[in-house]
Amino acid sequence: MNQSGYVLVLYYSRHGATAEMARLIAEGVEQSGIEARVRTVPPVAPETTASLPPVPEDGAIYCTSDDLKHCSALILGSPTRFGNMAAPLKHFIDGTSSLWLAGNLSGKPAAVFTSTASLHGGQEATLLSMQLPLLHHGMLLVGLPYSESALTETRGGGTPYGASHHAGAQGDRRLDNHESQLCRALGKRVGSITRQLAAGAQIGG
Repeated sequence: MNQSGYVLVLYYSRHGATAEMARLIAEGVEQSGIEARVRTVPPVAPETTASLPPVPEDGAIYCTSDDLKHCSALILGSPTRFGNMAAPLKHFIDGTSSLWLAGNLSGKPAAVFTSTASLHGGQEATLLSMQLPLLHHGMLLVGLPYSESALTETRGGGTPYGASHHAGAQGDRRLDNHESQLCRALGKRVGSITRQLAAGAQIGG
């Protein structure tokens, strides 16, 4: 397992829906036989730097540049904000120029996931916009194939561009079976591809 490194599941969550997706995706990653490292980012506010503790009181710990630099793959998650990722995650990604210049993420698998308050609240637009910085980093995008039956059966979230969830206006709608299956499937798919790439590199090296 260690030979393949780890898959970084990096997310921002305000009401807990995206955090639950991250947990399920991490389960899928580890089902593939590779470590999942779950990390979050702090909220963005004028007082953020001065008042927030360096480690959250509960949940996943904050992501560091080294967590991202040394990952073997990245799965990025955020609730939608007008068809884009939320500001805290965007703020973190905007600070990765040094990794971009060094090519630290180039050639590594990447995937995305999101949650929305309404069923047609911009899930696909958010997923597609989240992929753009990953492409700039030279990462290899991984989606969900239609061989996953839940993708055609879902009445909630789920797209070929990545996992998604309809969380409801108050963020209290739990993931249904199809959404949960697709979260695990995305994690497992990224984990499997990461292991295959690592095995190929060992043979080639």
